[in-house]
Amino acid sequence: MDEPWTVLEKLVKEVNRQTGQVQDMHEKARDMSASATSEDGMVTVTVGARGDVRKIEFDPRVYRKLSPSELAASLIEQIGLATRTVSGELKEAVRPLAPADLPFEDLLGEGVDFPSFLAQAMSPRPKGRGERP
Repeated sequence: MDEPWTVLEKLVKEVNRQTGQVQDMHEKARDMSASATSEDGMVTVTVGARGDVRKIEFDPRVYRKLSPSELAASLIEQIGLATRTVSGELKEAVRPLAPADLPFEDLLGEGVDFPSFLAQAMSPRPKGRGERP
């Protein structure tokens, strides 16, 4: 049987290894993005892992070909498509770090924001009453 300090050292090393993996994945997630282009090629949208719109591109002919309501509908559709794409990529990036049977949608909801979730998990918790410094 291992000495208590040896066991503790192994546990600390494993926690540090896993924390490093989560931090690496968090950095990758920050850089993730996906784009979607409408079938007619008039609208292209790029979103980040949080669903933040990073870029919108319009074909120069868009104002002659689409009405304002058609343009708005196409823009909303492309944002949704790109957001679903990057969300799927993010889930795949997280999967190796999670237990094999972790049901992402059941546990965290369909619109889970992994970067925010991980940032909260990685932040130091404020000390409450009765806790030692």
